[in-house]
Amino acid sequence: MKTIFYIAVLLLAGGLIAGCNNKRALDANGVPNTLIVAVFEGDNPGEVTKVLDMMKPYLEKRLGIPVEFQKSTDYTTVIEAMATGKAHMAYLSPFSYILATQKQKLVPMVAPGLKGRPFTYKSMIFTNPRTGLHSMDDVKKRAKDLTLCFADPASTSGHLIPRAYLTSIGLDPKTAFKQTMFAGTHYASVLSVKSGKVDVGCGFALAYDKMMREGLIKEGDLVVLWESEPIVEGPICMRPEVNAAFTEKVRQAYLDLFRDAPEINKAYFSMYFPKQADSMSYLPTSDSLFDGLRKIAGSIGDLTPTKK
Repeated sequence: MKTIFYIAVLLLAGGLIAGCNNKRALDANGVPNTLIVAVFEGDNPGEVTKVLDMMKPYLEKRLGIPVEFQKSTDYTTVIEAMATGKAHMAYLSPFSYILATQKQKLVPMVAPGLKGRPFTYKSMIFTNPRTGLHSMDDVKKRAKDLTLCFADPASTSGHLIPRAYLTSIGLDPKTAFKQTMFAGTHYASVLSVKSGKVDVGCGFALAYDKMMREGLIKEGDLVVLWESEPIVEGPICMRPEVNAAFTEKVRQAYLDLFRDAPEINKAYFSMYFPKQADSMSYLPTSDSLFDGLRKIAGSIGDLTPTKK
């Protein structure tokens, strides 16, 4: 009997130790042992890593626990990390947030803002001048002979918004074009069109501007055929089972970033918004802010991301 008792104690102790060593586990109060944050690297993995390396000690000091950023090359992986509990928190685009919340409830904490208002950006559709396309009417007339690429499947400006627009003018991307594909990133979409591998591309207008600044494209390389209405920026979210007071502590750390760590704040926003970075900060956000995009997504059928 004593032997069985000792074995049980050892197994229990082993389980407790394993639980303590599990970085993803939550303690009895719902606070993570290590805060695991899923992030899409996008088109700038080197820049993103540099900023996250600055952000890590700031968050660890504010939260009093280790922080680990898990970087991904696509939004689908970030969504899955949140759905399966491999991450507690994620940086999401508006569309990836909508897709993620189809699987589970998430707590949107903050989103980028400009001068105290939610930050917005635009989607665009573009072509290579050699195609001879000058307008979306030209695209409609020649669609059956054209190839089309979106960016990431869970991208708002690189998939959802241009796809909704194309559908609204009678061009179902599944059937209207010679071939439709995913380039993977906004940069890849732009470069695929610039090189002539694809006739028509979709992407983030600010990525186009950034590529111009970096010399990856120049004036005249592309023809912009369409720009969207402003799109509200995506949120940073927490899984709902994480302690609410801890979640609020994380939210406050981001809200205080502009005041307490302006160099980190500016480094992050300067990646895409160098002219506006000094006036940008994180603001509180809410689920209802994305209801308009939900309606757009719901109006055009199945938008579940697929592998490119």
